[in-house]
Amino acid sequence: MGNICRSPTAEAVFRRALEQRGLDKNVECDSAGTHGFHIGEPPDERAQRAALRRGYDMSKRRGRKVGGDDFAHFDYIIAMDRHNLESLRRMCPGDFGDKLFLFGDFHPEHAGREVPDPYYGSGQGFEQVLDMIEAINERLVDRLQNLSGA
Repeated sequence: MGNICRSPTAEAVFRRALEQRGLDKNVECDSAGTHGFHIGEPPDERAQRAALRRGYDMSKRRGRKVGGDDFAHFDYIIAMDRHNLESLRRMCPGDFGDKLFLFGDFHPEHAGREVPDPYYGSGQGFEQVLDMIEAINERLVDRLQNLSGA
């Protein structure tokens, strides 16, 4: 939503997996929010601490809002929950609706499930979000690796 919790966390996890599998030269990623609440701000400190404990450095990320060019530029536009998916659908030019996905749908055990927003909860919520993102991310990267033939 604001690009300071779930999406920059998912981006950091995704980037590392791409590097580990040698796909980082072929796949571009960038996180963005559906709202402009935190444009230019770093990720939430609790998200950064949880990520850093697992070796993900998000300190250089800055919040941005999804722009019209994103729909043409990226092959996948992935939302963490249904509310944001619906926001993306409203923003999306007609030709690009097939690029919109719910993140949980990339993993059979999480299909149809949302990644909960930890912003208003405890620090443990950020750990739980990381667990979920790491699991789903592996399946997403598997899919991209299979598509690339690597």
